[in-house]
Amino acid sequence: MRFRPCIDLRNGKVVQIVGGTLSDSSDASVQTNFESSLSPADYARMYQKDKLPGGHVIALGPGNREAALEALGAYPSGMQYGGGVTAENAAEYLEAGASQVIVTSYVFREGRVDFERLEKLVAETGRDRLVLDLSCRAREGAYWVVTDRWQNFTETRVDAETIAELGKYCCEFLVHGVDVEGRMSGIEEDLVRLLGANCDLPMTYAGGARSLEDLGRVESLGSGKVDLTIGSALDVFGGTVAYSDVVAWHKARNS
Repeated sequence: MRFRPCIDLRNGKVVQIVGGTLSDSSDASVQTNFESSLSPADYARMYQKDKLPGGHVIALGPGNREAALEALGAYPSGMQYGGGVTAENAAEYLEAGASQVIVTSYVFREGRVDFERLEKLVAETGRDRLVLDLSCRAREGAYWVVTDRWQNFTETRVDAETIAELGKYCCEFLVHGVDVEGRMSGIEEDLVRLLGANCDLPMTYAGGARSLEDLGRVESLGSGKVDLTIGSALDVFGGTVAYSDVVAWHKARNS
């Protein structure tokens, strides 16, 4: 199991937000936990120095292109990129240094997987450079993929069948537990357990982590197959969990 770092971008700045408050209609509705005075490249270079590959740069809305390219260029082939990726622009981010591109909304249309778009995307990137984002929210006793800044439910349930089918097209999955994202209220344990039981591809879970112990908790619940992103709780994002302790935990597991 690995710790996967993140760089979340909003209006060109490194931030940590409460994911469920994102909206197309109003900036005022977005709850921000942290906004950094450091540049995206500063964080990318820190992750490179600490030998933490496989993290992600996520653009939360428009106005982040230059900031994203800056981060990717600072750690070439070290971080994935997500946010508005399509078959038409995926190559730009890969050429700028992204190890893979992360996609959700582009491959869904009217709440369903658009396999024509998915196949077009794979033709551009190759399966080994595509990560599918299955970020989800709970409803009626199940987890459902959400798109468009995590506001719209799709008809795609996160389960063994979905993971197996979509796993034919990508090399990894990224899954935010949107209901707890940025809230530091604890991880979605049932979701982590589901992911660990049903996926043989690399899988990263993000959402709700609040302590160093959550690394061990995800390792256990996910049967060692689910990696963890910690965002708002880290001291480098204004939280109380020491980034240095997380790096040490990661190195002890992956030496």
